Amino acid sequence: MDTMRGMKENAHAIAPGAAEHQSLALVNSVSASARGLHDDLDSPEAARAWLLARDLIGPDIVIREYCRKRIIALREDLRELFIAHTGGSTPSPEAVEGLNRALTSAPGALLLRFDPPAGFTRSADHPVTQAVEHAMALLAEDAAALLTGREASMLASCGAEGCLWFCLRTHARRQWCSTRCGDRVRAARAYARRRAQREGQTG
Repeated sequence: MDTMRGMKENAHAIAPGAAEHQSLALVNSVSASARGLHDDLDSPEAARAWLLARDLIGPDIVIREYCRKRIIALREDLRELFIAHTGGSTPSPEAVEGLNRALTSAPGALLLRFDPPAGFTRSADHPVTQAVEHAMALLAEDAAALLTGREASMLASCGAEGCLWFCLRTHARRQWCSTRCGDRVRAARAYARRRAQREGQTG
């Protein structure tokens, strides 16, 4: 694991709400830094590892580039919905439809099975060919529940300039997704004050 990836994962682990809401973790899977954009889903193998780490697919599932692009598209739809929610704007119909399409892409009915000696049982049927649809449906369901549930008012974008992440505002004064972003903003403000003081003394 390289230094940048380790830094992002450590920051992500403490972004409030990301551990509880997989949709929030998905939106936060792309981030910006001085080195540019970092995408946790930048390859089919990376996307597979991300989904596997969150128990959204089984270890026997292989993710192809087509599947990765579908997950990226869902991430962009969720980002637009989160931005609209936190900014009080209207999302595009396409973003809403993207979430609804993910919600309905996997079978929701529990199928009846008979397996001796257990007898009759019911379980979801998600064969390998529908593994990505199932994962996307779970992510979309989490996002829909977050946007309409009791935590909806807590969803906020990070107040640090250039940060792409969202978090749950666990207390009214929270403005940043992590202590790292907070420290960066405070350092920038202190630098601006010192610079203004120097300019005032020389002006």
